[in-house]
Amino acid sequence: MKRIAIFASGSGSNAEKICEHFAERDDVDVSLIFTNNPMAGVIRRALKLQIPVVFFDRKTFYHTGKIPQILQNEGIDLVVLAGFMMLVPPVLVNAFSNKMINIHPALLPKYGGKGMYGHHVHEAVVNAGETESGITIHYVNEHYDEGDVIFQAKCDVVSGDTPEDVARKVHALEYEHYPRVIDEILTGR
Repeated sequence: MKRIAIFASGSGSNAEKICEHFAERDDVDVSLIFTNNPMAGVIRRALKLQIPVVFFDRKTFYHTGKIPQILQNEGIDLVVLAGFMMLVPPVLVNAFSNKMINIHPALLPKYGGKGMYGHHVHEAVVNAGETESGITIHYVNEHYDEGDVIFQAKCDVVSGDTPEDVARKVHALEYEHYPRVIDEILTGR
């Protein structure tokens, strides 16, 4: 059985979609959800789905080997970032080289980097007059949004679209494609 750990800092809507995708499977298990935010909505979702939650603080994440050790002890095959807002430290990137992925709410390399997440990205897309946006699923390295691209999907941005309109289109792409791409990575399909 392949085992997934999800890292999330926010509401957890992508984490929930991933968990639902694998809920009836006997070959893939979402084993743990990690969060650095004790107020994150992902906690409520994890409890509802009966998935254990691991809380950690900045010091633990950046200055100890505790997180990679937990992942290795649990036999995690793939680390999935789903709305996780911290830069992953080299010790964790190295421990899960090419076994850690992230989703970004834009077509990288555009609108990536530190501070470019959620509504900040959608506002930048609209303000720049872009005619398309989308999602990028990529491997994680030591830099924000610079890992090798695995998959991209596009949506139109039309005149009059607000950042909220773009967010809705991008979320639809995330929910459709992220679980499927994770499945393909794990199963080689």
